[in-house]
Amino acid sequence: MIVEIIHVSTPDEIAAVERLAQEIWPQHFTPIIGASQVVYMLGKFQSAEAILSQINSGWEYYLVTVDNEMVGYAGLVPDIDAKRLMLSKIYVKKSARGKGVGKSILDFVERKCKREKLSTLWLTVNRFNNGPISWYEGRGFVTINEIKKDIGGGFIMDDYIMERKIKIENA
Repeated sequence: MIVEIIHVSTPDEIAAVERLAQEIWPQHFTPIIGASQVVYMLGKFQSAEAILSQINSGWEYYLVTVDNEMVGYAGLVPDIDAKRLMLSKIYVKKSARGKGVGKSILDFVERKCKREKLSTLWLTVNRFNNGPISWYEGRGFVTINEIKKDIGGGFIMDDYIMERKIKIENA
């Protein structure tokens, strides 16, 4: 199995992220937050226009392929001054889960943290998204807080904030 992580920079790559989101999100999140919130969030946060806007404001997106098939994507938000990196998005197709793809993405992100001397990796995860919460805990993340935020459209983001410290050599 050959996993490649490709920095998103072209309109075609942005469109590929949008297509992956449209496939992964309804399948995974509808039982957790409902179909109407999934549709709203895809339009607001994962449309090609939203992704381009995020990239233009400093976010980094990565496509993930396994044996040349697109199976997922990740979104990162570096905060160099605070020595932190937000793992905003890590999504993998159901057919590719449980095969080490998520671990490959997380290893890539950790190497990026070490290279850029970012000592904290953090994320938010829906408090009812039990599988991923357990997965993150198994990889050294701890819950440090909770957040409830109005995201518009009558919807609330109800998440845990999790973080993992990254050992930086000569930091």
